[in-house]
Amino acid sequence: MQMKLPRGTRDILPGEVEKWHYVERVFQSICERFQYEEIRTPIFEHTELFQRGVGDTTDIVSKEMYTFEDKKK
Repeated sequence: MQMKLPRGTRDILPGEVEKWHYVERVFQSICERFQYEEIRTPIFEHTELFQRGVGDTTDIVSKEMYTFEDKKK
């Protein structure tokens, strides 16, 4: 059985990844020119952050997010 990728995701393979690198270099150059600096944010956040920010009944929280339960809680 082949696993499906999570909805909204896909792999970027050789032949296409180089195009992404080009776009990233151009964007980085523009940002440097205007003195914007890079930040790195977490890949995931607590569900509660979004529930408080946009409400737990919105499509973002109820349909477009994955919530993982912490077994060590």
